[in-house]
Parts: sequence; structure tokens; C-alpha cells
Amino acid sequence: MQPIDTPQLASLYRSHIALLKAEFERIFAVAGYDGVVIHSGVAKKRCDVDDQYWPLRVLPHFAEWLPLIQADCALVIEAGGSPKLLRPTTIDFWEAPPIVEYDYFFEQFNVVGIKNRSAMKSEVSAGKRYAFLGEDRSLAAELGLTAINPAEITKPLERYRTRKSPYEIACLDEANRRAAVGHEALAKAFYQADLSELDLHLAFLAGTRQDDPETPYKNIVALGRNCATLHHISYRKTPSLSANGAMTLLVDAGATFQGYGSDITRTWVKGAGAAASSFGAIVSGVEKLQQLLCKRAQVGLAYEDLHNESHHYVAAVLREAGIARLSVDEIVNSGVSRTFFPHGLGHSLGLQVHDVGCAEIAPNSNNPFLRNTSVIGLDQVFTIEPGVYFIEPLLSELRASKIASGIDWKCVEALSPMGGVRIEDDIVMRKGGAENLTRAHLANSVA
Repeated sequence: MQPIDTPQLASLYRSHIALLKAEFERIFAVAGYDGVVIHSGVAKKRCDVDDQYWPLRVLPHFAEWLPLIQADCALVIEAGGSPKLLRPTTIDFWEAPPIVEYDYFFEQFNVVGIKNRSAMKSEVSAGKRYAFLGEDRSLAAELGLTAINPAEITKPLERYRTRKSPYEIACLDEANRRAAVGHEALAKAFYQADLSELDLHLAFLAGTRQDDPETPYKNIVALGRNCATLHHISYRKTPSLSANGAMTLLVDAGATFQGYGSDITRTWVKGAGAAASSFGAIVSGVEKLQQLLCKRAQVGLAYEDLHNESHHYVAAVLREAGIARLSVDEIVNSGVSRTFFPHGLGHSLGLQVHDVGCAEIAPNSNNPFLRNTSVIGLDQVFTIEPGVYFIEPLLSELRASKIASGIDWKCVEALSPMGGVRIEDDIVMRKGGAENLTRAHLANSVA
């Protein structure tokens, strides 16, 4: 896909709103409501004894309708009526809301300026039953609304969000395109010089032209052993020393577009010697199995089955790398593969990085961290992110187990300083299989 143009985006958005209106009215009819008030959110203090606030994260139910990042806004959605956007008109000379990149969405709403919160009540029709969607219970009380985030509204909305509209897919694709620029800039910087994790994090932000609060999640930027920390966000400010003549970089980072976020991971290795060569082979192996898993995803397949299948591919990589002497089945059945690949294969993606609706079923006990347990459906967007890691607490448990003799611990010791590898793409399910939103813009992970 090419970068989207404004008229096309506006057209897709109008269709998105029409679909959303129809779904809300269907839910109203089933649940017995006349409408909802959806709050954008309020700024939150960093701590109770401080006077500083975190950057606003707009609530997803609000962001599904429009990409406006502004506190104390509200949407009033009524059955059969035009949606209203209640927007504060007070002037804040301390801070201003973020600049709106595109303003195509305003024409879909009756925009009403609100001087204060109490003025919102006049915009909620008397004598009708409304639900309140949001976190600010004091505002709900001011509006006289007692049904706050009722399950009969929120649960069907979460299920609806598992299937993305063409507008949402276009936004997710653009978020991937923007993130790809950052990944390419960061990889180039890594190979050209010995930089710190902080330097590389800043290079990614510069490449995507987004500030830290705009990222869909805190960038994971790890060098060497830190690659074994799945969510490493405590960046070192000095360059890491190479281990055995090799250095690894794992970057799990995305970008946002109109409220939708991408989630991409790449791993690189540089240096000479046996350790660099061996770890490079693992990166190549994970790269190949990740692409195979993307192709294996099909509508109607249980995502957990795909996750379980991934452990057989990871086991093959462990054998080929000389880490495990066991058969593939022994590696999987004994739990060894879960020592080196402890997390889930992926998760739903959309307005939230770990989007809702695809984890209503509890995973099997041997997959405690799996965030997607749905049956893969048309227009679902989710990630595929296998990995191989050398996580010392998990390795210690394996050393003490009965199966320890099936592991080449000298090989593990040589590779542990490089931490681990993870490869992650964002895919959307079509009738003919998976469309890879990430690889439309970013090449593989092997330099």
C-alpha cells in the first residue's frame, strides 16, 4: 500500500462511521438503551503528591469514533440521531491539546462548544436511558447516569472491535509504514556505530517523527543481554561492550496514526567470530519460521493452535543451533521450547496494542501468557512474534530439571550474552490468507 491521501482517508472514514452507527443502534436495541455518552478521558497525575500529569491517553471507545486527543470531550450517540461532539471551549494557557493532523472527522459530528462540565447535561436528552462509557464516575453522576460501562454495552463493542473496517486497516497500514522508517533508520545507526540504547531509541523517534508520548507503547530497545528482558525500557546511556566479538540489538517499537498503533519487532546482530555467526543463524531461523507462521494463519483456524504449532518450529531452530540434543517432539513435550520461548505468539492489534475481544476464552494451562485465543476471523488484525531467548531465571530452572542433560550448556553459555531474538509483524486476515502490513514496508530482519 502507498501512503494514504486525504480524500481517500475521509471516504473510508465516512463508511467507518456509518458501520459504527449501525452497530451501536443494534446494541441499543438488544440492551434496551436510548444512547450512550462516551467520555474522552481526563489527565492523570503522576502521583498524588505531585502537580505534574501524564500525557493523555484517550479512551478507546472514544477513539473508535474520532482521533481527537483532548481531555473532557464527550460524544453523545443516540439511536436514530446524529452524533454530537461536546468539546470544551475554555482557554488553557498552560497547555494546548496536540495538533490535529487531519480534520476530516469533524464534519461527521454536530460539534457543540461546552464552557464547563455542568453544561454537558443539557445535551443529554431528559427521560431517556443512557449508558456512560468512561472512567470519570463523578462526571457520570453529574449527568445523572448510573449505568457506567455496563457489560451489555461494552462486551458486544469489544467483540465488534475484533473485525477492523477498511478505514481502520488503512490507519494500521499507515502506522506500519511510519514505524518502518524508524526501524530502518535505527538499523542503519546500529551498524554504523557503537551507540547506547538511549541513542538508538532517539534515532527511532527521529525516524518516525513522533514524540515519546505519541508512541503506541514505550519503545523496547535492548542491546546484548538486555535482549532477554522481554519489555526492556530502562535504556542504558552508554554503549554496550560486545560479547565474544558480537553485539545484538532487539527493537520492539511502533508508530501511531489516527489513534491506531503498529507493533513491530526486529533483531540484528553484528560482529565477527563463532558467536556472531551462530547467533546470526538463530536470527535467520526465527525469521524463516515467523514468515512461515504468517502464511499458516487462515480464517477458521484457532489462534492457539497456531501458537502450539510455533513451538515445533522453535524446537527445530534449537536443534539446528546445537542448543538442544533432543528430538523436536521431546523439546516441545518436555517444556524446553517454553524455556526459550515463554510468551504468546501474538495478540490482537488496533486502538490498543493488546486490543480487546480476542482473549475471551482462557488459554490452555501451558500457554498462560497467550493474549489471543480466538478463532481467526476475516478482517482481524493481529501480530505474529515468535522468539528465542536466553533468560537466566528460566535457564536455572531447566538446569535443575531431569531434561537438563539434553541441553548443550556450553552453547547456551556462549550465546547467552546476546540475550535473544524476536521477529514481529502485523497481519490482517483476508479470504485468501494473511496480508502482511509490516512487510509491505519493511524488509526482513537479516542484514
